Amino acid sequence: MIPSRYRREKPAIIMGSTGKTISYGELEDLSNQFAHLFRQHGLKRGDGIAICLENHAMFLPICWSAFRSGLYYTAISYRLQPEEVEYIVNDCGAKVFITSKMLTDTYLGLKDNLVNEPACYMIDDVADGAASLEEAIAGLPTIPIEDESYGERLLYSSGTTGRPKGVKRALSTEGFGQNDEAVRALNRYEYDEDTVYLSPAPLYHAAPLGFTMSILRFGGALVIMERFEEEQALALIEKYRVTHSQWVPTMFVRMLKLPEEVRSKYDLGSLRIAIHAAAPCPIEVKEQMIDWWGPVLYEYYAGTEAIGSTAITSEEWLLKKGSVGTARRCTLHILDEDDTELPTGEIGGVYFEPDVPVEFEYLNDPEKTRSSFSKQGWFTLGDVGYLDEDGYLFLTDRKSFMIISGGVNIYPQETEDALITHPKVFDVAVFGVPNPEFGEEVKAVVQPVDMSLVGPELEAELIAFARTKISHIKCPRTIDFMEELPRHPTGKLYKRLLKDKYWNKETA
Repeated sequence: MIPSRYRREKPAIIMGSTGKTISYGELEDLSNQFAHLFRQHGLKRGDGIAICLENHAMFLPICWSAFRSGLYYTAISYRLQPEEVEYIVNDCGAKVFITSKMLTDTYLGLKDNLVNEPACYMIDDVADGAASLEEAIAGLPTIPIEDESYGERLLYSSGTTGRPKGVKRALSTEGFGQNDEAVRALNRYEYDEDTVYLSPAPLYHAAPLGFTMSILRFGGALVIMERFEEEQALALIEKYRVTHSQWVPTMFVRMLKLPEEVRSKYDLGSLRIAIHAAAPCPIEVKEQMIDWWGPVLYEYYAGTEAIGSTAITSEEWLLKKGSVGTARRCTLHILDEDDTELPTGEIGGVYFEPDVPVEFEYLNDPEKTRSSFSKQGWFTLGDVGYLDEDGYLFLTDRKSFMIISGGVNIYPQETEDALITHPKVFDVAVFGVPNPEFGEEVKAVVQPVDMSLVGPELEAELIAFARTKISHIKCPRTIDFMEELPRHPTGKLYKRLLKDKYWNKETA
């Protein structure tokens, strides 16, 4: 499946910390062997596998194999508890489950509860009921299986608002080996065989997995960070002359908080496109990143469901600060609670109307599937925002995070964006807590740069700082401090875990 035979020696995957490299020839051979293994277990087009791995060198070869075998591949966060992994493996109906030595305890905690009795394999070791993946493929053919066809990701939402749900899309019917619609749409990032792509995030998440798999289809090289570390990311850009990358705003914040002498010592001139998404980026943070890296930032807004998206370049953003761009392959609609379309400038639910019909469902949850569509058949991710007169989308927050205080709607993202720019703030979450008079009041929980600074003085300083930037009604009345906020490695904040503590305390 590699573009041409002379490319067999070209690096396909380079692990950031160790430098371990898998060439395109090795990727081809490994993925063919995995494909034959899946067929030995009786897996056919439309069946599925599940993998729970750290950013391991074998992660992408396994996904590449499922992709060329017509299979659904479900990548699961290695940070989940055994019962959470077990739920996803059972729910997706995987017939093969693959994990690693690092996750032995997780595997042992779930293996007896896998209701579909998948064949279980482990990388780098074996465990009770899990055979060695390396031994299983040894001696298997390195030529393609006879019935290659396109597979597809079947990924689960991060579970910030309850049980995660699988996002299942129809398999592509285009001829195998041809670039389908999904990969053609990514051509706006100008991928080619000379692309060197840095992936600093966990591969199990939708965006990193989608981008890395696409780069392989274009014949570029991937540099995979085993885990994100601010200075190492800069060093890897310089070392490998990285041309493309994909980030989340929390990574920007952490790189910006590096000392100036550290930030300035690396040559980042090779970087042509730095894509970011997954969470809102505070205006001041993005301004600082463009000042530092130049106009190479490309932002998009979309979801795992891939029903519609927006995009915006740095040049556009500097004219429309705060926007996530204009529609791509869809029409945007802003609707009220009754699914009535709102005029330009008014805030409401953000809905996508795809240019072409998209087959999609939340696996085993028809009610969630139904409730995600308007009466007109348009899809929403649950976000709130407005369109300006030029069709640029501005997000205000997620509907479920909105605070209603004394009848006033407050979107906490604006408050978070204000507080994160304070030099003593490393991370922040804002949400509503009970108030006997107003129903809710604004609460902030801050992860400071230095916990030794915590106290009433810092709380007062941060509240006063917020009041210089936004309306007083949007500012926190009180601030609590934590050593680390419960944030998903992809940048999403588990705000529900924080909020529930305050609401449970109120009702206890």
